[in-house]
Amino acid sequence: MRIEAGRARELDVLQEIERAAGRWFRDIGMDEIADDEPPTLESLGSYARSGGLWVVTPEPGSRPVAYALTEPVDGCLHIEQISVHPDSARRGIGRALLDELAARAAAGGIPALTLTTFADVPWNAPYYARLGFRALAAGDLTPGLRQIRADEAAAGLDRWPRLCMRRETSRPVGPAPTGSPYSPRGTSVAAGRTTTKPPSGGHPR
Repeated sequence: MRIEAGRARELDVLQEIERAAGRWFRDIGMDEIADDEPPTLESLGSYARSGGLWVVTPEPGSRPVAYALTEPVDGCLHIEQISVHPDSARRGIGRALLDELAARAAAGGIPALTLTTFADVPWNAPYYARLGFRALAAGDLTPGLRQIRADEAAAGLDRWPRLCMRRETSRPVGPAPTGSPYSPRGTSVAAGRTTTKPPSGGHPR
């Protein structure tokens, strides 16, 4: 498995991943979230140009099976979106992708990963908690996170309980990964045993 910077020619594949991954939400009655449109090609392209688009491929040259969108928010690396295709679920891809982002963030002196997610969806907040994220109280939110939550509420996402989470980064063991969290190069990782499916076009899940 490889984690590397996304490229323009892969953007339509990432939209396919997002649409397919929506089935998880339909299975628990959250049809509105399942039907949420994927990020536009323009939005994905913007993340790619800024170095905030990461993809996972089973082997060099193959189609992506997962992706993440990241951006700097108040000195941390914010996970705007992370999605794994259902056909590649339960292979540790989500865990590997988050671990890689944390390692690269640490190497770049970034203290933490942050995200917003649904509190009660099993593969959202409970999953992230198992991977080292902790829930943030309202008083602990930085200005950028407060704005993100306000935007989510305005979009109607607070119909279901949501929260912000933070995972401290740690100094990587062994050589630091090549590149920065914003302009990565490819790196090989080992598979784990879990999967995840949060965000969508501007509305993190």
